[in-house]
Amino acid sequence: MQEKPQDFERKEHLAESIKNAVLPLFLVACMLFCAVWIYEEASTRYHWQWARVWRYFGSFQANGTDYFQAGLLLRGLWTTLLLIFFGLIFSILFACVLIAMKLSQSPVLTAVSQGIISLIRNTPLLIQLFLWYFVIAAIFGLNPFLTAVFCLALFEGVYLAEILRSGITAVSHTQWEASFSLGMTLPKTLFYVIMPQVLRNVLPSLAGQFISLIKDTSLVSAIAVADLTLQARTVISETYLSFEIWLAAACLYFMLTLLVSIPFSLLTKHFVRQYKK
Repeated sequence: MQEKPQDFERKEHLAESIKNAVLPLFLVACMLFCAVWIYEEASTRYHWQWARVWRYFGSFQANGTDYFQAGLLLRGLWTTLLLIFFGLIFSILFACVLIAMKLSQSPVLTAVSQGIISLIRNTPLLIQLFLWYFVIAAIFGLNPFLTAVFCLALFEGVYLAEILRSGITAVSHTQWEASFSLGMTLPKTLFYVIMPQVLRNVLPSLAGQFISLIKDTSLVSAIAVADLTLQARTVISETYLSFEIWLAAACLYFMLTLLVSIPFSLLTKHFVRQYKK
C-alpha cells in the first residue's frame, strides 16, 4: 500500500520536532556532565570555600529592623548594569548619527563617517579606554564612569551603525517608492515599512552586538571603574579565593547575556514565522 503524502509529511514533521527537542537537551546534558566532572576533579586537588563567598553578594544586617546590605559583588553588578544601560542608549544615538552621515548625499559627511568608523573599529577597546581616561577625561574633567560610558558608546556604536546600515541598504528601493506613492511620510515609511524588514534581517547580528557590549564592560576595570570585574578582583585580593570569585562573576555575566539572548531568540523565531506566512 502506497504511503499518502499527508502521512509522509506528518512523519517528517514529527521527526523534525523530536530532533529539535532532543538535540538541545542532549547538548545541555553533555555540558552539565562535563561541568560536574571538571568540578569533581578539581575538588580532589582544591578545597572549595563557597561559604566565604556569599557574604560578598550581600547580607542581612540586624539594626532594629533587618535590612539587606549589598556586598561588593552586587554593587559591582549594579555598576555594570548602569554601564550597559547608558552605553546602549548612547551607542544607539551615535549609530543613528553615523548612519545619517554615511547615507547622506554629502561626500564630506560620508568620508568623515567612514574615517570615524575605520579609526574606532580598527583599534582595541582597551587602548581607547586608556586614551579616553588619560587624555580626554583629563581635559574635560570626566570621572571614570562617564569616561567608560562614552568610550563604550563610541566603540559599540560604530559596529551597530554598520549592522543597521547594511540592513537598510539591503531593503529594495522599490519599498521606499511604493510607500511614498501611497502618500506615507518619511517617518511612517521608516517605522511601518523599512525598519520591520531591517530588524528581521539584522536581529541575530544585533543580539551578538548587545552581548558584546555586556562582555566589553569588564574592560572598564582597567580605568578604575568599580564594575563587577574590579569588585571581584578586590574580593580576591582580600580572600585569595580566585576560583570561587571568578566562577561567581562568570555566572553573573552569563546570566546577563542570557537575559539578552533569550528575547532576541524569541523575536527571531517570531519574524521567521511571520515571513513564512
